[in-house]
Amino acid sequence: MSAGNQRGIVKMIGVALAAFAFTFALVPLYRIACEKVFGVRLERTAAGTDDVQGYNAAPKTARTITVQFDGGVNSKLPWAFKPNQLSMQVRPGEQYETTYFARNTSQRAIVGSAVPSVAPALASGYFSKTECFCFTAQTLAAGEARDMPVRFIVDPSLPDDVHTITLSYTFFKNETLTAQLKAPKALASKTLPTSALSKSTLSTSPFAAP
Repeated sequence: MSAGNQRGIVKMIGVALAAFAFTFALVPLYRIACEKVFGVRLERTAAGTDDVQGYNAAPKTARTITVQFDGGVNSKLPWAFKPNQLSMQVRPGEQYETTYFARNTSQRAIVGSAVPSVAPALASGYFSKTECFCFTAQTLAAGEARDMPVRFIVDPSLPDDVHTITLSYTFFKNETLTAQLKAPKALASKTLPTSALSKSTLSTSPFAAP
């Protein structure tokens, strides 16, 4: 074998040994980089592998949102209306329930309709009501009081900069449905029985006996 070939073989063996040594050197270099540069300490486990201590040690804190409740009535509606609680802490993706209190302070039955609103406006698309008294008109007899439930869910994709949501309701008098409650009584008062009509006719007739 010529001297040139021998030198070539020696170089190839040297490159292989250097690559082998570099592979082993990667682990301590990785450890040094993590500890000195990134501040992460690596500990060797029983199986001989490296694990990042503290990466999953502390549980992630679940995000909570403050939901505030508000309520009022239109001036034409003689009702008392308010939330039974002013606020609660909720986790996005879970269903919660609260109630509102309403009382008819008038002397007659009245039908009311509630109009909801959500603030800030950005959060309205992430606040879903699964059950609500606002879905249908509410009829309260004179002096009647009632607790009305609301069930809702906050979407987990709510933007991170929204920390508080306000759910508000305004109750209005439903004039059309309230008038329908009065209509049968009004009609009955205007319609006289046949016997009463006959007596009235006889008393006003010019041919009635003295």
